[in-house]
Parts: sequence; structure tokens; C-alpha cells
Amino acid sequence: MTKTVYVLNGPNLNLLGTREPQVYGSQTLADVEQLCTAACARHGLALVFRQSNHEGALVDWIHEAGRLHAAGQLAGVVLNAAAYTHTSVALLDAVKGTGVPVVELHISNVHARESFRHHSYLAGAARAVMCGFGVQGYALAIDGLAQW
Repeated sequence: MTKTVYVLNGPNLNLLGTREPQVYGSQTLADVEQLCTAACARHGLALVFRQSNHEGALVDWIHEAGRLHAAGQLAGVVLNAAAYTHTSVALLDAVKGTGVPVVELHISNVHARESFRHHSYLAGAARAVMCGFGVQGYALAIDGLAQW
């Protein structure tokens, strides 16, 4: 049975390629999706790739991933919650409530940025936290999920 990786992207990541390229680089979200598709293909994994600026949509998708996890069909979730990382108890509760294996991902090194970005509500519930690898971090996170 082919397992699935969910790659979930939070607010403003639809602006990749134009938003603060000195921080996030020049690659677009479509480029990231292609990178993730290739990484999943290397490991024989299926990909669900989504982005929303709305917290509730991300919660719903984590619940959806949780149902696959319960059925043994989920490799894990790569979650770039963006600004919601630092504010969302709802996302934390969704991860904890579903038990999905999550890699928290950030394109930039959040610890080298503003102090409010140093705290993550999600980190304690994540299996791993990655930051600062640019968009290549997505492929690295998928490589990690493939090993679990």
C-alpha cells in the first residue's frame, strides 16, 4: 500500500517568490510543490500538497491526515504553519488530537529573526523541527518521513 505525505502550508506562503525574497528566496509555491512531488516519488509516496491563509482549513486538513494515519495510510505531515506556528493552539490541539507524525518546517531560520518567531506552539508535538534550509527543507523533511 502506498502511504501519503501531506505537505500543508500556512498563511502568506502563496506569496513565495515575491514576498521578501531575501528571506524566503525566489522560488514559488508551485516550485515547492514540484520539489515535494519529486521527493515523494523517490520514496514511492503519494503527495497531498495544500496551502491556506485560514487556520481552520489547516486544522481540517490535519484531521483528514489523522484519518489516514489511523488507517495506516499516512507517512506523515510536513507542516509549514508560517505565522500560525507562533500563535495557534488550535493547530497544536489538532496535531495532538490526531497523533499524526509531523515535521514542523520553516524556510528561514526563525531563530535568527525577530524574537516573537522563536516560540513555537507546535514544536512540542512535532516529531522533528526543521528551519533554515530554504525550500530544500521540504525535500529533507519528506526524506525524514520516509525513514519512519
